[in-house]
Amino acid sequence: MTQDALQIAGKTYRSRLLVGTGKYKDFAQTREAVLASGAEIVTVAIRRTNIGQDAGQPSLLDALPPAEFTYLPNTAGCYSADEAVRTLRLARELLDGHDLVKLEVLGDSHTLFPNMPETLKAAQTLVKDGFKVMVYCADDPIQARMLEDIGCVAIMPLASLIGSGMGILNPWNLKLIVEQARVPVLVDAGVGTASDAAIAMELGCDGVLMNTAIALAQNPVLMAGAMKKAVEAGREAWLAGRMPKKFYSAAPSSPTAGLIGS
Repeated sequence: MTQDALQIAGKTYRSRLLVGTGKYKDFAQTREAVLASGAEIVTVAIRRTNIGQDAGQPSLLDALPPAEFTYLPNTAGCYSADEAVRTLRLARELLDGHDLVKLEVLGDSHTLFPNMPETLKAAQTLVKDGFKVMVYCADDPIQARMLEDIGCVAIMPLASLIGSGMGILNPWNLKLIVEQARVPVLVDAGVGTASDAAIAMELGCDGVLMNTAIALAQNPVLMAGAMKKAVEAGREAWLAGRMPKKFYSAAPSSPTAGLIGS
């Protein structure tokens, strides 16, 4: 559905599924899973993955060449605005001026819940510094609007805690964020299986970013393909418009007029 492409920061993407590159057994499996997912945007933790920082070690750039994929460097593992800003400035140097980034500033190492005051502070600095910021945030409609007003190019509320696989715990807040947003809204964190991804898309989200749900599946490549289908199906269901729910009111699925023998 090329006419329904995802647009982020002025660039168009066919796939609405974004995938992470961590937690796989090796870079070969990473590439195989990414290809099966159909994703065009791949996110990479600058503090944890070699993209040229260590010239003597295997590089993700060899497995997933930047000519084939859009890199989305992220600040996983950062707990302050200053840390996050420094990390993304390093990423820009390593990736020859690349300015599309994913900001995440964590509140604690146990839940990995976002620290929103520090996230807002970092977003202000990065936008002023010329970065195109996609931002991981709490599912708070007010703070989501604040991030959009700062100039972030995409809002990425969590569905549930990072790596939890608990799925979408608060669909109502996600719908509020989607309804008010003027930039893409992508669910980030908490997806566990294909139905979670489909539900996110049925709520009207513009895309889904995931890593653990694919990388820690028993068969990551097969799960990547399932996620691809789920995102596509959920988007088509959103565009089609579901039938209204009618509680306590049964209605036959076939016409009742003109029955044979009546």
